[in-house]
Amino acid sequence: MSHPHRDGATYAPAAATAKPVCDPGDFTVAAVGLDHGHIYGMCNGLLEAGAGLRWVYDPDPAKVEQFRARYPDVKAARSEQEVLDDPQVSLVAGAAIPVDRSDLGLRVLDHGKHYFTDKPPMTTLGQLAQARAKTAATGKKYAVYYSERLHVESAVYAGQLIADGAIGRVIQVLGMGPHRMNRGTRPDWFFDRDSYGGILCDIGSHQLEQVLFYGGSDDATITAARVANYAHRDHPGLEDFGDVSVVLANGATGYCRVDWFTPDGLGTWGDGRTFILGTEGYLELRKYTDVARDPAGDHVYLVNHDTERHIPVHGKVGYPFFGALIRDCLDGTERAMTQSHAFAAAELCLRAQQQATRLE
Repeated sequence: MSHPHRDGATYAPAAATAKPVCDPGDFTVAAVGLDHGHIYGMCNGLLEAGAGLRWVYDPDPAKVEQFRARYPDVKAARSEQEVLDDPQVSLVAGAAIPVDRSDLGLRVLDHGKHYFTDKPPMTTLGQLAQARAKTAATGKKYAVYYSERLHVESAVYAGQLIADGAIGRVIQVLGMGPHRMNRGTRPDWFFDRDSYGGILCDIGSHQLEQVLFYGGSDDATITAARVANYAHRDHPGLEDFGDVSVVLANGATGYCRVDWFTPDGLGTWGDGRTFILGTEGYLELRKYTDVARDPAGDHVYLVNHDTERHIPVHGKVGYPFFGALIRDCLDGTERAMTQSHAFAAAELCLRAQQQATRLE
């Protein structure tokens, strides 16, 4: 079985069908900071929803040329400032090194533009406080690409099922986010803890955001958190395992496990799964593959008092976040994701990382 997505860093979904939410020229965006391949998924989503991509900037010309090979109509800016000074640009999308994402965001907001960053949106609580203050002062968005929910059709569909009451009240969310290391292709910052913020801050952000979203509360208490470097002693700055347990203010619980141990035999970059228990049923999401059965992803399993069903949703649901984000920027609404939720998820990751026990 071959699989098109062996590397999570280059995983950039494209919708089978997507309808623009604005007319050409209504919403212009730029890409600044190409350190992580998620920038391609971010730009794909925005373009599919009707945005126009005008500029790209990164200090590394090779990254810019690679980007322009994918998006030939985009102009290479001579500097970040050239992008920030362009009054036509409404939003700047960035996938800088995690430690640098907050400072880039502050500059973007200071220039009257919205910011859309890869996760994690920052690496320290101090940066989070600055970002909160800046969004309050400017009224601009500091949006976050929590891609394992926003850019995964099974995860989108799960949210719709829960909203429709298919499993009753959610009482536990269990998420697993294994990733493939691909050590030879990783940049130096990937192994520097201060640069990526720690494993619970980095890839844990996907999982903890889903716990809050599906669990229905942005207020969570961490009951346990652990990190380890089990098998990469030649990179002491790397954490290759992490897990965290939380209790939400509404009484629901969450548990997440993240790691860098996807074996080479798996056809995709990680066997991401989410289990959601409700008072009237449960869901399982097999996001990227159904091991040894179906290399396509987006399998939803629903069990409740009426049914037990396998629902394959690949190519059937789409990614409504991007259109909603564009409309939010144009209309001053908060339908895609509230600012408070984006920051609550970030804060939970940072606190989990700070409180984590290190396993030796």
